Parts: sequence; C-alpha cells; structure tokens
Amino acid sequence: MSRFMGAWRFRRKSLNAVYLFLEEEAIADSFGYSRTLSYYVARRFLVISVLIIMALTFLISLFDFIDLLRRAASHPAAGFGSVLEIAGLHIPYYALYVLPFAMLLAGIVCFSGLARSSELVVARGAGVSAWQILISPIICAIMVGVFFTTVLSPLSSAMYSKADRLDARLLKNESSTLDFRQDSLWIWQGNQETKGSTLFHLKHLHLEKERLKTSDITLFDLDSRHHILQRIEAPTGELFKGEWSFQNSISLTATGKPRLLGTIHRPASLSLKQMLNHAAPADTLSVWALPHAIHLLSQSGFSTIQMKLRFQSLLALPFLAGTMVLVSAGFSMRPSRRGGIAQLLASGVLTGFALFAISKIAEQLGKSGALPPLMAAWAPTLAGLCVAMALLLFMEDG
Repeated sequence: MSRFMGAWRFRRKSLNAVYLFLEEEAIADSFGYSRTLSYYVARRFLVISVLIIMALTFLISLFDFIDLLRRAASHPAAGFGSVLEIAGLHIPYYALYVLPFAMLLAGIVCFSGLARSSELVVARGAGVSAWQILISPIICAIMVGVFFTTVLSPLSSAMYSKADRLDARLLKNESSTLDFRQDSLWIWQGNQETKGSTLFHLKHLHLEKERLKTSDITLFDLDSRHHILQRIEAPTGELFKGEWSFQNSISLTATGKPRLLGTIHRPASLSLKQMLNHAAPADTLSVWALPHAIHLLSQSGFSTIQMKLRFQSLLALPFLAGTMVLVSAGFSMRPSRRGGIAQLLASGVLTGFALFAISKIAEQLGKSGALPPLMAAWAPTLAGLCVAMALLLFMEDG
C-alpha cells in the first residue's frame, strides 16, 4: 500500500510539472518561442562554447610555447620562466583568434547532440521552428563576441604588446620594437605660423633611449592653398619631449638665396609614444584606442589601412560568431534517422575552413589596399550568412 501511495504521489507531482510546463509553453507560444526550450539550448550551447574555446586556445598556446622554446635555445638570456611568460601573454590573443571557429564547432556539437537524442525532433513536432530554436544560441554567440571585442580585446592588446617587447628584447636582441618598415618617413602636420601646413621627410630613423634620431631631413612649409613657401634642409635632427630639433638647417626659397638657420625647433603633432604605436602592429592596440590612433595618424600622413582593418574586424567579430552558429545549424540539425550525418558534419567543418580561408584572403587584399578595410573585414560574415541562410531555408522549407 505504501509503495502504491508513493507511486501515486510521484505521478501526481509529474503531472503537476507537466501542467506547469504546458501553461508556461502556452504563454510563451503567444510570443512565438518556447522560453524553457530557449534557456535549455542556450545553457547547453554556452557550456560547450566555453569548453571548446578553452580547448582550442590551449592547443594553439601549447604549439606557441614549443616554438618559443625552440627559439630560446639559441638565446641564453631567455630562460624557461621568460618563455612561459611570453606564451601566457599570448593566450587572450589566441582566444580572440579561435572564437569564430569555436562557435562553429560548438554549434555542430550542440545541435548534433540534440538531434541524436531526438530532442530536436520532439521540439519540431511540438510546432517549434528551427528559427525559434536558433534564437538563443545566436544571442549567446553574439554576446560572447561582444564580450571578446569590448573586454578581452583591450586585455589582449596590452598583453600582446608586452609579449612583443619581451620577445624583441630576449629572443631578437633588439632594444626596442621601433620598426617603420621603410627607409624614409613622411609626416604631415599643421603650421600655425604660416596658417598652412608642414611636410616632413625623414630618413634613417633610430631610437636612443627617449629620443628619436633622424638624418637627411627635408621640410616643406606650405600655405593654406598648399603652395610651397620654403624648403628647409638639415643633416640631423631628433624628436624629444614633443618637439623636433633640426641642426645646421638651411632655408631655400624660390626668390632668395640659401639662408643658414642653424638649429630650429618645431612642435610635433605626434609624441614618441604615438610614433611607436604607428610602428607597432595593429594587434597591440585595443578597440577603444584604435579610433583615436586612426584619426591622429591619418592627419599626420601615415597609412592607417592595417589599423582600420583591425578595427572593423573587431566590430564584425560578434556578428561573425553569430553567423557561425547559423552555419553549424545548417549542417547539424538534420534528424539522425535520415542518415548521412557524418558527411554533413564533415561538410560543416570544411565550410568553416573555407570561410577561414576567405577571411585571410580578404585580410591580405585589405592590407594591400585592393579592398576597402570595411569590405575586407565584413566579407567573411556576409559570405557565411549567405551560406547559412541558404542551408536553413532548404532545411526548413525544402
């Protein structure tokens, strides 16, 4: 009798739970989605995403650590602790790097698991469409992308910059990371005296402590209509504490004879730190610092293509993460009873690699100037979105 009463109580509790679930679903149906199912799928997807991001980041960091050990073998000053520190500082950068592919794998694992356990079949049989099932994973992926762009990106930039300095000092035997990657440098800045501007042409730049040394300098003073007022030649010069100093300067004009000016001083629109930011890779600047750096360096005549491309790539990252979820759904939400699941999953992974190749090709075209940075950064997202929409429309509507 007691066993019968216990079974009856259990059944009554189960029925009450079912009634509550049906009542909740009835309320949710009026809004077009299942709240309980959305929470369940979102929680499952988020856990799998975090695990895959950690696994891929650890794998790449391990290979990076091995490569750093190989390079450190010929540099006695670089000990095991220094190599471990450099590898550790690279971890946030690699986490940003693997995020899109991690979202693709997480979606494939999550949705294929739901399909194998027939949970997707039950949900579809209850009238829930594929689009309603995908709402919560897409929102999770976009939120993870926003977190990576706004929070992890500044941390990654600061840590990557420090790792770059340690790498240059310990593994490359360089005193600084200043490298303009060109024999000469052109700088444009405003000139309050002439109400116009001044064009600097500097050669043979090198850094000595807090002074930027240069030689073979040519200055062009321009008026407001960009007509040349005078040309100034100087054999040597330096940038120190926000001011240019040029020694043994000679002024040349179209109407007069050459005139010896001696040492002249000009205010610098760019500080030494900002010059170093220009010389440093765009990966060492955070998403919050890039707009100001792009504006400042473009006013001084520097090329900002790589910085614009980096900035647009960070802005596109949340949407690329959401697009990868859609791509994974197109290959993994098919019911397992139809067969061919392994081929579909393999096709999904290959599609991810294809999108990765497209992103790298677009990035190189953007860096070379063949594509605008905006188009180069957003091309993988648009390509993946087209593929995902085609697959999902075929799966949902036939």
